Amino acid sequence: MKVMYAKENQAREVDPPKRIFPDEDNQSENGRWVSEEEYWENYYEAEDSYEWNNGILEEKPVSDYEAYLMGKWFSELLEHFLRVYPIAKTMGMEMGFRMKFPKKITIRKPDIGVILNTNPVQIKGPDRSFSGIIDMCIEILSDSNRNEIERDTKVKKKEYCAGKIHEYYILDRKQRYTAFYYLDKLGKYTKIPQKDGIIRSVHLPGFQFRISDLYVRPELEQMSEDPIYKSFILPYYQQVKQQAEKEKQRAEKEKNRAEREKKRAEREKQQAEKQKKRAEEAEQRVEMLLLRLKSLGIDAEL
Repeated sequence: MKVMYAKENQAREVDPPKRIFPDEDNQSENGRWVSEEEYWENYYEAEDSYEWNNGILEEKPVSDYEAYLMGKWFSELLEHFLRVYPIAKTMGMEMGFRMKFPKKITIRKPDIGVILNTNPVQIKGPDRSFSGIIDMCIEILSDSNRNEIERDTKVKKKEYCAGKIHEYYILDRKQRYTAFYYLDKLGKYTKIPQKDGIIRSVHLPGFQFRISDLYVRPELEQMSEDPIYKSFILPYYQQVKQQAEKEKQRAEKEKNRAEREKKRAEREKQQAEKQKKRAEEAEQRVEMLLLRLKSLGIDAEL
């Protein structure tokens, strides 16, 4: 399989990988040494997802359902933002990218990757890997074992920083290791400043979210009315809702006007009935008067 490699990265040195011998009981290839060529040929698209750390296969752990839901919610949030502000593309964990350092090479498959439109390398439809360096990595932390936790919180953090990846987010369903970093002017990862528990991306202007919402995961309709999200969550839904509200108000006005017209018509009908009754009473009085005159022998006509 032919894969375009990334340009050599001349960043500072990162830690070499630790050799872990494969567990033959569960037939995992985790910890096995293979050449880079063999990795691309036999493991990059394997059913079990593997990353490659300078010759060592590192299996991406299976997330539990809670971690899956967190990653799904965040991914949908990001996709909604990019539909309204198409300034980047995303790629999923089945796609990887290559980083070369002075003393090692790694191939990583972030759970969510973001490639800005300003990136000198762009991903294309036929690509099965990304040949550049992505701009933003999101990892959904697995707590399967200590080594896997340290891989995301320490090893990958060093690699992504050395690889000049602009932002790195670690999402932990247990909240202990959740962190959000950006590459500062000195080339070091610094935590993104928070105000009222809100993270605002440095390199995706306008993309923001509450950290607490990662765990409660509000529904889209609820978020569309939230000042934090309403600029990019279901804007068409908001427009339709506003239009529906205007139509409702107009219908209410028409209904009120019709009610007023109905009441006016009822008043006029009652007035007409009163006038008719008075006229009928007047006619009856005239007839009675004529009868009385006639009884007196007076033949009168009125």
